[in-house]
Amino acid sequence: MDLGLVAEIEKKANSLKLSPEQLAKMIDHALLHPDRTRDSFRDLCSEAKKYHFYSVCVNPAWVKFCVEELRGTDVKVVAVVSFPFGLMTPRMKALEASEAVENGASEIDMVMNIGAFKSKDYNHVREDIEAVVEAVGGKTVKVIIEAGYLTDDEVVKACEIAKQAGAHFVKTATGFGPAGATIHQVYLMRKTVGENFGVKASGGIRSFRDALLMIAAGANRIGSSSSVRIIEECRSAGPSK
Repeated sequence: MDLGLVAEIEKKANSLKLSPEQLAKMIDHALLHPDRTRDSFRDLCSEAKKYHFYSVCVNPAWVKFCVEELRGTDVKVVAVVSFPFGLMTPRMKALEASEAVENGASEIDMVMNIGAFKSKDYNHVREDIEAVVEAVGGKTVKVIIEAGYLTDDEVVKACEIAKQAGAHFVKTATGFGPAGATIHQVYLMRKTVGENFGVKASGGIRSFRDALLMIAAGANRIGSSSSVRIIEECRSAGPSK
C-alpha cells in the first residue's frame, strides 16, 4: 500500500470523533470458538446489553439461546454460515442460513467458497451466495472473502461477485484463516464496492486504535471478540475521539 495513502488513513483515524455509543453500534460482538460454554454465551449477551453493541455474532447452534438472552433489547443476533471454511454446498449453506433466520438471526455472515473462487469458478461462487441471499428473505447477508488467501486483484473480483449476487456486505476474514483484517484490504474493498455497500472488518481487531484505522480505511462494521476492550479504550480516550 502506498505510504502516502497509509499516512492519509492514519490522519483520518486521528481526526475521527466517535462516542463510545456510536462506536458500539458499529460492532458485532463475536464469540465463535467451538469450546465455549452456555455461560460464555450468557456473558457475551450480558456484555452486549451493557455496552449496546449492534449485535452478537455466533455459530448457528447458539442463535436461539442468544435471541432469548437478548429479548427486549435492540441487540441483534448475527449467525455465521459454513464457518470457517466455506466448503459446504450451496444447498446446505442455504439451509443453514434459513434455519438460523427461523431461530431469530437478523443477519448472516457466510463464508465464500474460497477453493471454487481460487479455481476461477466464478459462476459457482456467485450461485453459492445467491442461494443464501434467496434463502433468508431480505435479511442482511455479509460475504466473508477470507482476504488473507487472496491477491489484490482477487479481493476486487470477490467483492464484485458478492455485490452482483445480491449480498449487502463484504467481510475481510473469519479470524480463523491465515490473516486478519488490514487497512489495505479494507480500503480496497471499500473502493471496489462503493459508498452504498457494507464493508465489515474482522479478524485481529483488538484495540480502539485498530477499530479507528479500519473505519478510516472504509469499514462501517467491525467484528471483534475484544469489543469490551475497544469501548473501554474509547471511553478512556475522552470526548476528543
